[in-house]
Amino acid sequence: MNKKLVSTIPPSLFLHLLEECLGMRELKQIHASAITHGLARFAYIASKILAFCAKSEHKDLRYAGMLFNHMLTPNVFDCNSMIMGFSRNSECDKVFSIFSRMPRLGIRPNARTFTFVVKSCVSLSLLEQVHTQIVKLGNFSDVFVVSSALKMYSKHGAIQVARNLFDESSHKNVVCWTSLISGYCDNGLVNEARNLFDAIPQRNDVSHSAMISGYVKNGFFNEGIELFHEMKISGNLNPNKSLLVSVLTACAAVGAFEDGKWVHSYIVENGFTYELEIGTALIDFYAKCGFVQEADHVFSNLSEKDVTTWSVMILGLGINGRNKQALDLFAQMEKIGPKPNAVTFVGVLNACNHKFLLDEAWRLFGRMYKVYGILPSIEHYGCMVDMLARAGRTKEAEVLIKSMPIKPDGAIWGSILNGCLLNGDTELGLRVGKLLIKLEPLHSGRYVLLANMYASMGKWESVSEIRKMMKDQGVLPISAWSFIEIDQIVHRFVVDDKSHSCLGDIYSVLSLLGKELEDFAVAEDASFI
Repeated sequence: MNKKLVSTIPPSLFLHLLEECLGMRELKQIHASAITHGLARFAYIASKILAFCAKSEHKDLRYAGMLFNHMLTPNVFDCNSMIMGFSRNSECDKVFSIFSRMPRLGIRPNARTFTFVVKSCVSLSLLEQVHTQIVKLGNFSDVFVVSSALKMYSKHGAIQVARNLFDESSHKNVVCWTSLISGYCDNGLVNEARNLFDAIPQRNDVSHSAMISGYVKNGFFNEGIELFHEMKISGNLNPNKSLLVSVLTACAAVGAFEDGKWVHSYIVENGFTYELEIGTALIDFYAKCGFVQEADHVFSNLSEKDVTTWSVMILGLGINGRNKQALDLFAQMEKIGPKPNAVTFVGVLNACNHKFLLDEAWRLFGRMYKVYGILPSIEHYGCMVDMLARAGRTKEAEVLIKSMPIKPDGAIWGSILNGCLLNGDTELGLRVGKLLIKLEPLHSGRYVLLANMYASMGKWESVSEIRKMMKDQGVLPISAWSFIEIDQIVHRFVVDDKSHSCLGDIYSVLSLLGKELEDFAVAEDASFI
């Protein structure tokens, strides 16, 4: 900025100049000029300068703090600027430092003060103290204060307190209703959230997004998609990006390809750009539905890719049998992409799930810590154990488990048991199977695997004992099932199910697929030699 220009501008244009300010360097010049011309003593100019330093995208909270401390008579707007800046920067202790100074300065907190102070309460006891102050000063008539309090009580697990506050509030809008819906969902109370959602006098895209996101977070994917259908039918479709991402996540989880494809078309037709979150959700959706080419197309057309985007694409290639492409993409990521994280390595190790890629898996497993300083988690060990067990190297898998610095869970021992069953290692299989039943006595799958191990040995008496043990423990067997979507109708298939109307055709195709898979496995083995 031209210093001469600044020095000659009349006082009436200072506010306009502050509004046009593009960064802290310009702001400091404006501040210096304001001091030179004696304008910094005017409260409205000083407050505007402070607000820019504390709240703008170019904020400098240290400079803002210096300005605030030099103010002779700061007002409530100045305190709110500092509180808002510190709150958005997650500096909760500094929020309360300003808040505690307000009474000494003779400043009465207002609703805007409490909206951000509430958001900075790091404990339930602190929130309750602030709640008392809000009641004392009569600020619970403000919907934004109510909404913030509802969110924070829910966040701290005090969902009943949140509900009581909601019921007692005579001033609540759709934001308050939505806050409590999100709170219920965050605490796993999905039915209560849906009951509240159905009672909202007037719903909008935000309330729909909260309920659909809540369904998805809690694994109720089909319910989330069904509510999205209702939203479309109602004619009030104006989904925000968060809602679209949630719907894509649900579609990816249950393989609802047509619904997910509709969302993609909506994104394109309504001018949504392939921003990071939506782009990553689309990649995940297409990959999990088996459409790798479409996932790769979205990945290639993203202008910005973060570590999550790369990780999702690598995992997507791996789960679709594109092992080499996944490993090549990881190599590319190491050269030009962001630094891999722990999730990336889960995808990379999963991509090594072929017996001829075990050495590469070991190399990458070692590289994870040596190069990137990432300590292996239970998921990484699980990938390695699963690969070893499937390859018939069950003893090595057991040695790896015993060397782990982490306590092994049922999933890891289950991988070994499955490997023992596949490769005929009955001695280790029986030992691990008995251990698993002790470790997870209510997990039906553990009993089934052990029973299958006994059956493979012809020990039918032991199979009967396992079944009796399940019955005595009250463990109910869970039937395996799969599904496929055709014309937006999901067809569900259960083990040994004979009820489908196309039963004969289904089994004919299954037989044909089984033969083709055998031929494919032989060809794949040959390609790795």
